[in-house]
Amino acid sequence: MTLGNKLRSLRAVEGSLRGLGRPMTQQELANAMRREVGRGLSQAYLSQIENGTRPHLTHSTRTLLAQFFRVYPGFLVDDPDGYTPELQSSALRAVDAKIDSWLYAGAEQFAADQALSASLLSIAEHEDSRRALLLLAEILRAPGLAERLGEVLHHGSRPSRLQEGSGHPPPNSLNN
Repeated sequence: MTLGNKLRSLRAVEGSLRGLGRPMTQQELANAMRREVGRGLSQAYLSQIENGTRPHLTHSTRTLLAQFFRVYPGFLVDDPDGYTPELQSSALRAVDAKIDSWLYAGAEQFAADQALSASLLSIAEHEDSRRALLLLAEILRAPGLAERLGEVLHHGSRPSRLQEGSGHPPPNSLNN
């Protein structure tokens, strides 16, 4: 995936997280960065990044985007030529099978905790459980992202264990 595609994807996720029901526009992103981070990029600069006319970011630009989107700065680079998540070696497929086996065993071992068991089964049944676990690790590494996703996914419902243990109030708790 190119840097431009990643930025478009992040704008789409951010628009969803903000309840827009659509990707944030480049101008909305530029405005939100200035408002929320105190500095930002121009819409024209964002367009150059997304269109590939500015394929490399300065350290400060990468840091600013990573801070705003709450992603690891290393994510904001082009993937290497020839890289595709669909291309996996037989060794990786064997690892996937071991991971799935481990997840199924965990689901069985923790059957008394229905939420945990169901979560482990859901990951095991995903077409690429290894990638799902790696994504979970990246979500947990990104400061505040797990809490934000938890708020969006559990808005108006009972707080998840993730929220209860995060030190952050569950959604709507300030309004009660």
